[in-house]
Amino acid sequence: MVPPGGIRGGCPRLRGGPPRAARTPRAPVKKRVLFVCIGNSCRSQMAEGFARAYGSDVMVARSAGLSPATVIAPLTRQVLAERNIRIDDHFPKGLDVVSREKFDMVVNLSGMPLRVTAPRVVEWAVKDPIGQTESLYRTVAAQIEGLVMRLILELRAAPH
Repeated sequence: MVPPGGIRGGCPRLRGGPPRAARTPRAPVKKRVLFVCIGNSCRSQMAEGFARAYGSDVMVARSAGLSPATVIAPLTRQVLAERNIRIDDHFPKGLDVVSREKFDMVVNLSGMPLRVTAPRVVEWAVKDPIGQTESLYRTVAAQIEGLVMRLILELRAAPH
């Protein structure tokens, strides 16, 4: 038996697919972020590690250096491992390696002028821990972790 007013109770037919509640939400577009320091051995590697671990839902993180080192500093790996951040597959890269990629944002930790273009370039003043104490590495890691977390929260809050 059909109720009075029809199945839809007299409401007009819906157009454009299922009701809003039944539609699946679109995943946010991830921002491509490049972290740059001098050697890509400490600061930018830390930033990339934190960004991948905590913000992979809102960004695709990469890192590079102005003058890449031959290896990632052992204290960088150690300090990140203490925070359960694994960068086993990371290695120092120069800007030439990422030059063909497009980035939505470049975060400059080098303290030097960059010739990298992106819609947004951000400067983070973070001391270079190369050749310094473990204590300074931990301080730098904590500072970078906080900056990356603020960036992640900003990207999560941004309209999609």
